[in-house]
Amino acid sequence: MQTPLRVGFIGLNPDSHWAATAHVPGLQAQPEKFTIMGVANSTPESGQRTAKALNLPLAFAHADQLVQSPEIDLVVVTVKVPHHLELVTKALEAGKHVYCEWPLGNGLAEARQLAKLAQEKGVVAVAGTQARAALEIEHLKGLIAQGFVGKVLSTSLIGSGGNWANETVEELAYLFAEKNGATMLSIPLAHTLAAMRDVLGDFGLLSAQFVRHYDRVQVTDTGATAAKDVADQIMVQGTLASGAALSIHYRGGVSRGTNLLWEINGTEGDIQVTGDLGHAQMIQLTVRGARGEETELLPLMPPKEEYAGWPEMAAARNVGRMYARMYNDIVHGTQTAPSFEEAVSLHEVIDAIERSTRQ
Repeated sequence: MQTPLRVGFIGLNPDSHWAATAHVPGLQAQPEKFTIMGVANSTPESGQRTAKALNLPLAFAHADQLVQSPEIDLVVVTVKVPHHLELVTKALEAGKHVYCEWPLGNGLAEARQLAKLAQEKGVVAVAGTQARAALEIEHLKGLIAQGFVGKVLSTSLIGSGGNWANETVEELAYLFAEKNGATMLSIPLAHTLAAMRDVLGDFGLLSAQFVRHYDRVQVTDTGATAAKDVADQIMVQGTLASGAALSIHYRGGVSRGTNLLWEINGTEGDIQVTGDLGHAQMIQLTVRGARGEETELLPLMPPKEEYAGWPEMAAARNVGRMYARMYNDIVHGTQTAPSFEEAVSLHEVIDAIERSTRQ
């Protein structure tokens, strides 16, 4: 019987943060595959608090100790994007398997550097584009492949970023500075584009326009204001590699209407995917469609039994399914989880979109 992989987190706090609400339950749903051994946070005291709160065996004083520990097989990096390069590099240099949250790097150059190192070390290195592992996305991919809509003619996507409008809290203020690599384009839209590419294939030529309505944002929990130099409106148009037309509009904040609306239109039918936020990686997606003589969209969800055994919360379920893919890749030598090389490819799409706005 295979011994569970021993997981160490760099950046885990026992409260409402992403690692605790999505990664931990996603791993705990698979005790035969994973056991969370320890944590290293920004200070030794923070790591000790987390280890005590989550009943973890090990609290490391700093990341160097964690990545060098013989008690850790898999290093999970869930800190802010500007720290990814340094910490992932340390884990890879130590010969550990790595799961790094998306974006992989603060820009394309860093992503390429990390992918090159991962390949040299021969480890399994996964970038957390977990919308790709969503049951609904896998089901949608099958529907398109089976010809539900016939030949795809066009696809359109509207989404709300949640952040990136005119308000924030102090903890998330870093999202509003371009230098930090955590923009509406690089996080919610990129996550959703990763899923879109799985379903519909590669992108063709794309052009974009960014609009910024706000130069400063209100930090609601401190009463201060912060500078903002990232777009709060993103418009992308072009084609897929197949020739199908593509249109995207992402907007900052949230809408009183539909906050995720993705449609796929074809010669034989139409599919509509909706959700409560433009982060396809962390929300429950609803899939409906119609074809032939049907005049109203009907539910096209995966079978209910496919959800059995996974966390009810979509974010935790999607992350857990990413870990399941990664486990198979480590143990059985498969290549099913999104690799660092695939992350570079997605970074290239984001980079192309950004460059098009400067032409």
